[in-house]
Amino acid sequence: MADLFDQPPTAPAASRARQRQAKSAEAFRTISEVAQELEVPQHVLRFWESRFQQVRPLKRAGGRRYYRPDDVVLLRRIRQCLYEQGYTIKGVQKLLRDGALKGEAPPPAAPAIAVAPAAPRGKESQGTRAALVEIRRELMELRDLLRKRRR
Repeated sequence: MADLFDQPPTAPAASRARQRQAKSAEAFRTISEVAQELEVPQHVLRFWESRFQQVRPLKRAGGRRYYRPDDVVLLRRIRQCLYEQGYTIKGVQKLLRDGALKGEAPPPAAPAIAVAPAAPRGKESQGTRAALVEIRRELMELRDLLRKRRR
């Protein structure tokens, strides 16, 4: 007669959790599932809901959020724009208004930021430093004059 203790051990909790998460592509997702899938904290998803009106998960009793598959796709694109392409929140909002994030095409590349070349080290940089020191001195004098006027 088999004893209850002779049964093979059950799968670890992590393995069971992974098995539970095997949902169909059309299934609604909770905020914790979406956060894990997109690798962002849950509070970031809540913040994005406040900034992007297009993200509107269903809310059940108690305020529990359920994200539609389309919401997850949109959130993934928002994440890509913000984290991988260097867009700002306002930049992504503009893309959404213009309809640039619809469809499967990748979002347009973020505009390049012009970066001034580094100043050369040597005699020119000493001259620049001296000019900056002089400008600072003049600004401090102006500040002192303004302080005296206020009294």
